[in-house]
Amino acid sequence: MAVQAREGEPPTDRSGRSQSGPGHALVWSPRYLSYTWAKGHPMNPVRLDLTMALATSIGLLEGVEVVEPAAATEPDLLRIHTARYIEAVKDVDNRPPEDFEPRDDAPTDAPFGLGNSDNPIFPHMHEAASTIVGGTLAAAKEIAAGRARRAVSIGGGMHHALASAASGFCVYNDVAVAISWLLENGYDRIAYIDVDVHHGDGVERAFQGDPRVLTVSIHQHPATLWPGTGWSSEVGIDEGAGRAVNLPVLPGTSDPVWLRAFHAVVPGAIAAFAPQIIVSQCGVDTHREDPLADLALSVDGQRAAFLAMRDLADRYAEGRWLAVGGGGYGLVRVVPRSWTHLIAAALDRDIDPATPIPEEWNARITRLAPAVELPTAMGDGELAHYLPWDGPGGAPETGDSAYDRALVRVDGSIQATRRAVFPLLGLDPDDPRD
Repeated sequence: MAVQAREGEPPTDRSGRSQSGPGHALVWSPRYLSYTWAKGHPMNPVRLDLTMALATSIGLLEGVEVVEPAAATEPDLLRIHTARYIEAVKDVDNRPPEDFEPRDDAPTDAPFGLGNSDNPIFPHMHEAASTIVGGTLAAAKEIAAGRARRAVSIGGGMHHALASAASGFCVYNDVAVAISWLLENGYDRIAYIDVDVHHGDGVERAFQGDPRVLTVSIHQHPATLWPGTGWSSEVGIDEGAGRAVNLPVLPGTSDPVWLRAFHAVVPGAIAAFAPQIIVSQCGVDTHREDPLADLALSVDGQRAAFLAMRDLADRYAEGRWLAVGGGGYGLVRVVPRSWTHLIAAALDRDIDPATPIPEEWNARITRLAPAVELPTAMGDGELAHYLPWDGPGGAPETGDSAYDRALVRVDGSIQATRRAVFPLLGLDPDDPRD
């Protein structure tokens, strides 16, 4: 029997043990599409529109009640961002029209990061970015109130935004705001897993000294990709030492190598931390077709990552899982399929990767982008299998020389990360059972 919880607090039984809600929440608003940068910018909201169109045409959303979020309020944003920065974002609407035009000579040192080539200003920027934050907050509140066990908002995942600056296409850090809210509403052990190709630097920085938040990021090696952070040696600071786990992988990393790394590090860290909820940033710029990075995952591998994070939430957090989007610039061929799988995972309506793409969706793409070669199925035809890491004794030899070299390289990353942070989590870095 559940007892009444205060607003925002997980329901509990008489022993005080929290109970998960039985439902699943999809948070979505067409207003997410107003988060649009200058013409030609790689982050185009059409990717969100095409994802929802694919999820609808494939029948995934039948009978699903969508949660419409409100925009985040200024007190919400002040959890993470400074008042001066928020005012600077609001002030964008007072700029002259010519400031919104794309520029080849955009300054690299624009005040508050607003107006450089990564973050060109656009009309109603504050309102659009606040709506993204409001969506992730709404997902957090659905779980905290016990109305849902899992919640997903593909518009979220702006993990680079800093306290006083826009960064990496991110204006406000919706994930950090939601984690801060959860910390004040019944949760004191929150695990954040970031599988975007870029290091989840903004979220890590927001909580790097907080022992209540574990941040885990698996990303392309910082020596080869912006933002140049996320080395294995970055493990958190002060009371948060051991609460940041960074696993960099080299360019060209494919499904079986990436999954080997993920399973060699992430489950052990999550088990040791014992979170009450898992928050996942599910950027899909790890795909081999992504134009901004150099990893080589398939849609099948990305789907396997989503299911693995869902499984970790089921195993260690009583099923509580908040999933958001993030990066991903294969606007037509990649993002819609991958995030349809993410929505399916959150709704417990898994889709077989061999499922054909609906003709209805193909016809829409043909009208929108007739030159794009359309995918034929919901996956890329990969198996997404991997060889489990079994300790520091050396990678197995498979007979495939390129694959064997990749295993040796990724095992170096695995061991560097485990040796940097596992002892701080009370784990043996050389024991594959941890």
